[in-house]
Amino acid sequence: MRCAPLCQFLWLWPYLSYVQAVPIGKVQDDTKTLIKTIVTRINDISHTQSVSSKQRVTGLDFIPGVHPVLSLSKMDQTLAIYQQILTSLPSRNVIQISNDLENLRDLLHLLASSKSCPLPWANGLDTLASLGSVLEASLYSTEVVALSRLQGSLQDMLQQLDLSPGC
Repeated sequence: MRCAPLCQFLWLWPYLSYVQAVPIGKVQDDTKTLIKTIVTRINDISHTQSVSSKQRVTGLDFIPGVHPVLSLSKMDQTLAIYQQILTSLPSRNVIQISNDLENLRDLLHLLASSKSCPLPWANGLDTLASLGSVLEASLYSTEVVALSRLQGSLQDMLQQLDLSPGC
């Protein structure tokens, strides 16, 4: 009776020996595809077209803007902040986008580990105490600005992934 775990392992051994690692090119392609999907989802929300991602809006300075050079860790930090903001919004428009951001962060962590630089899990903003008051005062504006800036950041990330960003 003690050989049950050993017998199960030996039975699974042929299957385990054929398991191959996912090629990093495939992970990078999946990352790019997911970014394009998120951008398309944002485009499908009609009211996001009214604000430029570079426009400054008073009181919404905590929402990240566009960064010209992004490392994988900076990408993860930025996505964590956006994910935290989007989960604070009551809009149904952003639920799937927030879930996609979580998946995108997982893919970025895979890319980083393939470069031998595992990323610590970024928590987003340390304090979003001001977010509650901003949401009460300008819920619609917060959503529009956040989605517009997220779209710009994602497009920058897409370009950076072609340049094989560092850790």
